[in-house]
Amino acid sequence: MIRKVVFSSAGLALATACSLPPQGVSPQQLALYDAAAASVGCTMVSESDYLAAELQTGLSRQQLLDITAYKLSSGAAERLPGGGVKLTKGACA
Repeated sequence: MIRKVVFSSAGLALATACSLPPQGVSPQQLALYDAAAASVGCTMVSESDYLAAELQTGLSRQQLLDITAYKLSSGAAERLPGGGVKLTKGACA
């Protein structure tokens, strides 16, 4: 019984941690990401989408990937069948 509680608590903590913004990314940078994604049709699929977002936001590719993962885990984006993601909240709702 104790093991179940420990594992359940650990799983909840991990799930909660996954929905936190990436470390070192400010709310302003998240807003820049959203605006950049909206400017390319609310999808982040190809190299050109990420390159455009890099140029518009000043964020590194890794930061963009981390934010994309955060958006997926928080329900603000969904995976596309052919690859990539579509933002579903904010300006892309």
